[in-house]
Amino acid sequence: MYEANGMDGARPGRPRRSVAARTLFVTGVSLAALLVGGLGAAAVVELSNEGQAAPVWRAAAPIATPTATPGPSPTGEPRLDEQAISLSATGDIIMGDAPGRLPPAGGKGFFDGVKQALAADLVMGNLEEPLTDDTGTAKCKATPPADPTPGAPPPKRSGCHQFRAPPSYAAHLRDAGFELLNQANNHGYDYGEAGYRNTQAALRKHGLKHTGAPDEITVITVDGVRVAVLGFSSYRWSNSLIDLGAVTKVVQRASAMADIVVVQVHMGAEGSDRIHVRPGTEIFLGENRGDPVRFSHTAIDSGADLVVGHGPHVMRGMEFYRGRLIAYSLGNFAGGAGTLNNSGRLGWGAVLKVSLRPDGGWVGGQFISTYMDGGGKPVTDPRRRGLDLVRGLCKSDFPKAGARLDADGRIQAPPAAG
Repeated sequence: MYEANGMDGARPGRPRRSVAARTLFVTGVSLAALLVGGLGAAAVVELSNEGQAAPVWRAAAPIATPTATPGPSPTGEPRLDEQAISLSATGDIIMGDAPGRLPPAGGKGFFDGVKQALAADLVMGNLEEPLTDDTGTAKCKATPPADPTPGAPPPKRSGCHQFRAPPSYAAHLRDAGFELLNQANNHGYDYGEAGYRNTQAALRKHGLKHTGAPDEITVITVDGVRVAVLGFSSYRWSNSLIDLGAVTKVVQRASAMADIVVVQVHMGAEGSDRIHVRPGTEIFLGENRGDPVRFSHTAIDSGADLVVGHGPHVMRGMEFYRGRLIAYSLGNFAGGAGTLNNSGRLGWGAVLKVSLRPDGGWVGGQFISTYMDGGGKPVTDPRRRGLDLVRGLCKSDFPKAGARLDADGRIQAPPAAG
């Protein structure tokens, strides 16, 4: 049953469902809010984390903060908002490229350096490669030489990039805490439709959800809060980020089905110099990569509560629009075995953590800097290079609406946001 929306920060007229309260936690000794999302649509996958074993609770030593409500939590820390739920999200994830460029030990422990940072009620990532065996329909397949070397891998077209990891690597995502992976990106079909479907099967086998196909809205219930997640890109195997009329329709359907709507979107031109967000359409290698600002604003106008961007392979700024956060790009999160360039800012990523009320209203968030180590694994960055870059971009690209980040990465809305 819907009820009137009277919570601060909510869009006028936005209904919300009555939901059970959800605990939100403070991370570390500093006040760090977590997050959430949500939606629903035409082709719907609906799942629930309810009915699972309850977490072990331990007594909390209250931390003196003016907004925290002392009380027990699974982390042993005080609660920030009784009704908020938390969500974490990352940018591009490539664990390796089979058969010859895979991490040591079969990828075991690939995400150990960021597992704690990822922890949230719902953990999402952008899976930038299929999890499949060779389907024989590789995107970059070149004409084989007349006299091939026995046992040599098939040649690739020059300048073309394709990736795949074994289906078993879905277990590494599960072990890291991921629960939902986005397939709406330019590498989703690197091994054709068969590779795309094999990826979904591998994720399901290991208890993971997926989103990103046309009209696919994945709804996950988190302690009574229905969160819908859908993915967009400029490619035919996903919801289109270019057709804004279609964007409006699918987001509206999702909004009618869930309490919170999260949009994952692969948008914008690529390159180490593509850190700025400017009005207008972005073109890369002749491809229309969308108008990031128009797309994101349209999604929020249609009912989205959080927009998580990736695609340029670098960090971009964040802004608040109508009280909702837009992260225009979270950069490169993982590029195992040298599959992604980790030099300079191309090697920087982040874990975005956000907490939202059941009506999508903003509670708080945190930006945790990461980088790809020499093996392309993600680890937290004590130098906080990504954070320093994004703090500057928020100010330069969005002087009025930009997110406010402090030295610890805590995110606040600007005074004019709403």
